[in-house]
Amino acid sequence: MAHIRMARRVLTECVAAISFPILLLSLLVAPVSAPVVAETDRSRARWCGVETMPLKPSDASWFPWVALRLRSRSMWRTDLPVLVTGTLLSVLSLLVAFFGFIGAAVLVFSPVFWLFGVAAQVGPFTPASVGETVLAVPAGIVLGAVTMAVLTGTSFLRDFFLRSFSRSRDPDLLAKLEELRTSRASLTAAFEFERQRIERDLHDGAQQELVAVVMRLGMLEAAATATATAAAPASDQERIVRLAREAQAHAERALERLRDTVRDIHPRELSDLGLVAAVRELVARSPLRVELTSTGDDSPLSSPTATAVYFTVSEALTNISKHADVGIARVDLRCGTTDVHVRVSDDGVGGARIDSGSGLAGLRERMRSVGGNLEVLSPPGGGTQVVASAPSQPPW
Repeated sequence: MAHIRMARRVLTECVAAISFPILLLSLLVAPVSAPVVAETDRSRARWCGVETMPLKPSDASWFPWVALRLRSRSMWRTDLPVLVTGTLLSVLSLLVAFFGFIGAAVLVFSPVFWLFGVAAQVGPFTPASVGETVLAVPAGIVLGAVTMAVLTGTSFLRDFFLRSFSRSRDPDLLAKLEELRTSRASLTAAFEFERQRIERDLHDGAQQELVAVVMRLGMLEAAATATATAAAPASDQERIVRLAREAQAHAERALERLRDTVRDIHPRELSDLGLVAAVRELVARSPLRVELTSTGDDSPLSSPTATAVYFTVSEALTNISKHADVGIARVDLRCGTTDVHVRVSDDGVGGARIDSGSGLAGLRERMRSVGGNLEVLSPPGGGTQVVASAPSQPPW
């Protein structure tokens, strides 16, 4: 295995030596070329047995990834230095490989050249007899081994610089990792809160109504059995009719509550008619008097983005009806070709906050999951504004 890795290192250094003109030209178009060269060098290091983490996702294309990488500050601290040091080391590999391997080959084949009347010269050495050409063969083998050792050392030096530049701490990356950990914890808490809400709605709503239906149907069966065994008076017939009507009413309420629960999970209007129509339906069902303003076309919106914005409006209106102590709310929805913005405001008591595990915290993480953001502006006594924005297509 060690011999294979050494052969790979020598081979990659020879390729780097041959690629020196390309690397030299890539310096002219830096920093655009820096991410490509650095990612190629990471692949080289992994092929030589060094543990390096690729930065480009395997399913991502080069052009969008390079454009994204150019906006990162770590590119200037990592990729660009790798490009510069890689180019300088390629000069060294080019000189060593050219003179070392050619000189070694000339020395090894020096007796053959002598048979054809050619005294092959390597540096200051020029054979003057057959004996000197024979002695040049082991010298050529030694020179070839030294050349391979120098190229291997150059490869290790290249790995050293790659790890040194990659070891520099990237504040952007660390901040994103911390944000990801926080977001994952918040999403877990929000999903648990949502599951508990659905269970509570089913238990206190549709389940209770269905229990009442079962009880009424049992009473109706007993009354019908009694009337079948004896001549039933008019009062018993009226009781049967009343029980049947009560059972039907409970069944209708159970069906309506089930529809409300399903709508809270994912409204059908959103899938069939789009975001604007779904928000209008939501406003129409709200107990508040809502002033809705919508502009733009919602057709470019992806389903995850439209869903995130819809539930933002829904949760904001629910909070207003429960906590704001007002009967009027305003919804401003603006759909663009590249993004969507929504603002839900009221003139209530204010003081709303995004607490961990709350509905607003779950909505903020939902908006972040599609590349957007959610803010709550709610000074005490100054009303509340829930502002959300997201790109039309998620970044993933």
